[in-house]
Amino acid sequence: MSSEPPNGLPRYRILTGKDDAAFCYRVSEALALGYQLYGSPAATFNGDYVVVAQAILWGVRSTLEEI
Repeated sequence: MSSEPPNGLPRYRILTGKDDAAFCYRVSEALALGYQLYGSPAATFNGDYVVVAQAILWGVRSTLEEI
């Protein structure tokens, strides 16, 4: 994996959107690029639909992988 995200994307991103298949595809695409999930997803109801958020980071390594 490259040390920098592709296409000038930032190392930290938070993806947000309506809780639907399109949001799941956006998260899946980011994971396929090499991002990793960071923390738990969040969800709220805006009165019309559920809005979700997921933070992602580029280049995260667990302590065990670095040993």
